[in-house]
Amino acid sequence: MPDTPADAAPAAEPLRFDVVEGVATITLNRPDALNALNEDLVAALLAALARIRDEDAIHVGVITGAGRAFCAGADLRRRVANQDEGRGPTPFPVRPPALQHTFDTQKPMIAAVNGHCLGAGLELALTCDIRLASTAATFGLPEISLGFFPGGGSPLRLPRAVPLSAAMEMLLTGDRIDAATAREYGLVNRVLEPDALLPDAQRVAARIASHAPLAVQGLREVVMHGLEMPLPQALRWGGAMRWAIGQTEDAKEGPRAFAEKRPPEFKGR
Repeated sequence: MPDTPADAAPAAEPLRFDVVEGVATITLNRPDALNALNEDLVAALLAALARIRDEDAIHVGVITGAGRAFCAGADLRRRVANQDEGRGPTPFPVRPPALQHTFDTQKPMIAAVNGHCLGAGLELALTCDIRLASTAATFGLPEISLGFFPGGGSPLRLPRAVPLSAAMEMLLTGDRIDAATAREYGLVNRVLEPDALLPDAQRVAARIASHAPLAVQGLREVVMHGLEMPLPQALRWGGAMRWAIGQTEDAKEGPRAFAEKRPPEFKGR
């Protein structure tokens, strides 16, 4: 085994994870590879999403990318290597189903799309509840131009996020759209200058994190499940959830704090 130079720099972590006042920020950290997803980054991402789901002190998550990309998709060099090694055409030795079919943190997630957002990167952004983009962002699903089509949910999620005709053009041509077009389609809420993107995403996250966490999670659950139900069933479901949240300590603290003209102290109970 060759000696390692004493002054050799350690390999960078594939992902950074920071928590400030209930907001967790995930930064995909393979900038030289445009944050393309390989085994290490997928494993780190799944672990970070699990932390957001499982840690009560975290109320909202933000995902962004280091460098000039949000995420350029699966690592195609790794895909080719797997094929050459006889492990099939997936970009990973075993495609992680939790990432393929959405790892639900059960808490609000915000995508701060700072650059290229392609393939699996767009699929990751589509799993988020709120999407913001920088002026440098581009969006696309190029898989059809490579001889296959997206497998991480975008053929089903994209038509739910933008008009059907726009979704079909993106899916069938594989062409990219810029941030302004993404805003026109409704794929992102707004477009910001690069330096303002992450602060704005964290501002929105902090605003959400200031609310009663059980009420936020309950509301999100009503919306997400309700979209898959007939309206009468969804209304009954929403009413039942609202009643349940109304029995919490936080639901009593909010009106009490309003009457006493003070900020509420939510406890997540």
